[in-house]
Amino acid sequence: MSREFVDLFNNWAQTYDQTVSEDGDIEYREVFESYDEILQSVVEDTKGPNVLEFGVGTGNLTRKLINRGYNVFGIEPSVEMLKIGQLKVPEAKIKDGDFLNFQVPDVQITSIVSSYAFHHLTDSEKEMAIEKYSSILPQGGVIVFADTVFKDKAARRTIMEQAIASYYNNLVDDLNSEHYTYLGILKGICEKHGFTVEFIQKNKYVWIMTATKK
Repeated sequence: MSREFVDLFNNWAQTYDQTVSEDGDIEYREVFESYDEILQSVVEDTKGPNVLEFGVGTGNLTRKLINRGYNVFGIEPSVEMLKIGQLKVPEAKIKDGDFLNFQVPDVQITSIVSSYAFHHLTDSEKEMAIEKYSSILPQGGVIVFADTVFKDKAARRTIMEQAIASYYNNLVDDLNSEHYTYLGILKGICEKHGFTVEFIQKNKYVWIMTATKK
């Protein structure tokens, strides 16, 4: 499930913000290209007042949401990431949990957001999550996720070939081992569970999915 990669994030917590910076790890530079703009785009599509954020990490998206005036209820499975997130954004209510196992806040959630995290679920788990979120959100509520997604199999193959040719071995391992999916699969899942959905590509790897509850 989405806790499959917890050890990775516990080890990555102290250097994560450096990785996502413009002068971060060259292997992942294209993945995190326009990182700040991508997070801001998630904020722009978010509807208030109450936001449930999955995969808070070091709190970068959380801070932007708080600054916009939203009430943020954060969910984070990595203990080390959780500690940093709580220190950086004490105004948010961040608790242990993951995409599928979490405490639902006792207020009406109007948006569910996440950045660079939904790929930790398999496609079947993604569907379980979206179905659960459909039961939480009211009509007009939104899911806004920014994540690596492939347009189709040809696009995935091209990206893999480019990473291999660049000797980006860690990136290649990630692309092979994590559960990155396709736009068509996400679209079908969202529509099946009562959402209209649109996708906007933000860099070579990352798309923003905005799903609105019908």
